[in-house]
Amino acid sequence: MEPTRIPELIAQIALADPRVRREDRIERRAQALMWAGILTDVPYDYALDAVHQHYAKSTWPILPADIATRWAATVRDRMLRDIDPTPPVDPDNAAAYRQALAEHRRAVITGQQPVVEHQALTTGPEAAEVEARMAKLGDYLTTEARDALSPYRPTAAARTSAIRAGQPDALAVDCPVETCRAYAGRPCTRPGKGGTRHQLAAGAHPSRTEAAAVLEGAR
Repeated sequence: MEPTRIPELIAQIALADPRVRREDRIERRAQALMWAGILTDVPYDYALDAVHQHYAKSTWPILPADIATRWAATVRDRMLRDIDPTPPVDPDNAAAYRQALAEHRRAVITGQQPVVEHQALTTGPEAAEVEARMAKLGDYLTTEARDALSPYRPTAAARTSAIRAGQPDALAVDCPVETCRAYAGRPCTRPGKGGTRHQLAAGAHPSRTEAAAVLEGAR
């Protein structure tokens, strides 16, 4: 996002939440500089849409990190689903080939082009064979590898442990607690002093675990 659009974004947010906008002129300038540094890669339209989604389900003031985190997840999802099509350039021209791939990826990331997804086998005996082989293969991580990485991935380890114990996966749903509202896949937090957030030692609020249990029971 262009830094010049940050005051416009904050002004739009202030229409729904006046608490976000600073009153002091010097503080407003510092706030705009801080937001610009955090949202440098986020398109304005995406940021504004993220604001709408935030206040549609929360009364908690939005932070630039909320927008940046949502954008990073969107980019990651697009890149995981996208495959690089063969560029319409001479493959022997390495520079042109790399440039065409880079332009395609930037266009997909920013939403200017749709994701080019893998063509899956969905019918016929070949599809059944692929499904059976994938079932045998399982996750992209083996059980041994997942257990070895658990000290470095505490959130994922806690989710795996809960599933193995037959308990609901609390992080599979958004947290319903008003002061948390963690998105699916992210651990619960609680507000601290000075606007800080602290992650719950248990990983999830009890009401979030209950919501996950209700969801699993409905499937």
